[in-house]
Amino acid sequence: MTPKTSKLTRRTFLTAAAATPGIAALSRFALAAPAAASKPGAENTDFSFVLLGDLHFDRMGHHDMEWLMREKPNDLRQIENYSRITTEMHPRLFAEVKETVAAIRQKGTSVPFVLHAGDLVEGLCGTPALAKTQSEEALAFTQNARLDTPFLFCKGNHDITGPGATEAYNSVFLPFLGEQRRQVTQNSNLTDPQPYFSFEIGQSFFAFFDAYDDASLEWLEGVLATTQARHIFVLIHPPVVPYGARSTWHLYSKPREAAQRERLLNVLGKHNAVVLGGHIHKYNLSARRTPTGRFVQLAVNSVIPRPTEKPSNILEGVGQYTPDQISVEPKFSPDTEAERRAALAAEAPFIDHFEYADAPGYAVISVKGDSVEAQIYSGLGKTLWRTRDLSALLRGPLAQG
Repeated sequence: MTPKTSKLTRRTFLTAAAATPGIAALSRFALAAPAAASKPGAENTDFSFVLLGDLHFDRMGHHDMEWLMREKPNDLRQIENYSRITTEMHPRLFAEVKETVAAIRQKGTSVPFVLHAGDLVEGLCGTPALAKTQSEEALAFTQNARLDTPFLFCKGNHDITGPGATEAYNSVFLPFLGEQRRQVTQNSNLTDPQPYFSFEIGQSFFAFFDAYDDASLEWLEGVLATTQARHIFVLIHPPVVPYGARSTWHLYSKPREAAQRERLLNVLGKHNAVVLGGHIHKYNLSARRTPTGRFVQLAVNSVIPRPTEKPSNILEGVGQYTPDQISVEPKFSPDTEAERRAALAAEAPFIDHFEYADAPGYAVISVKGDSVEAQIYSGLGKTLWRTRDLSALLRGPLAQG
């Protein structure tokens, strides 16, 4: 299988400098050619990006109500809530993201893109025409926000849920992602990507994993084998490491998928990856050991019900990573409690670091030399909740209270 990878090289840094604000600041770090004996990572390409979790862009007019009440009646309240949040909160969220991007650039750091970890739309539209309309309006919203930097995302389950949703993803989202990737890499020859794709920027490698395509795992193993980048970021919508009450919602969670999960864990550990995701609508930071190495998982949730949201239901410390963490949602799926407890018990021996909270918001991730740092913002109003050194977590366990 041919890896689908593109690289932002020294030459394209120079070309981009005059053309794209999101890349221009990076160019000054790439002007000097590395010495012949320099190691990978010798070029200094510092940058930051905003990470958004689930968004579930939605409007009541996106749904065939007859289909919805017949096929998914229990989702009506959710759709009503997401439609309200889309109208009331998403414009404020994207305005804050835009301000954040501008503020970072004013300090002299590049912001080459904003990343989103899947479930851009709610789905469940009921007809192919409405699914396409929802996808088109979601992209129009992101572009009208004028973030002044490319907007890239991986596939979430809601993005492909409902009649015509997969087709809308392929016909609407993939060409958009292709254009955004061409802007980031300044490579006009790139074709539109498959739902899984990758690129390098400086000494950082970004892989966008399709959790709903069996070919993605072999692809990920292939592209990671080709890179010597200093930092590896993998966007995957569902968790790799289970956590919280919904501890069977992680990728490759079924017994028949055990071999696939082992392959995924090992490739992430081998490359000391930073996994960025969502899906559970909670904040999570975990460090996980594998036979091949350690990786870190950071999950954020950008469905923000109110601007004054503050973190709650906080769990912190490896000692909190037990089957009892399902109590954070005591009413969730009581019939599956034993299965969910078992999943957490099986995972616990491999966990080196654990944080969990209800903390809707977003993150700013900064790459500086050997360091990768995440700032976690809660609610709206640029309220910094905590800062975490992801590179230190990759090196080994940190003390937790």
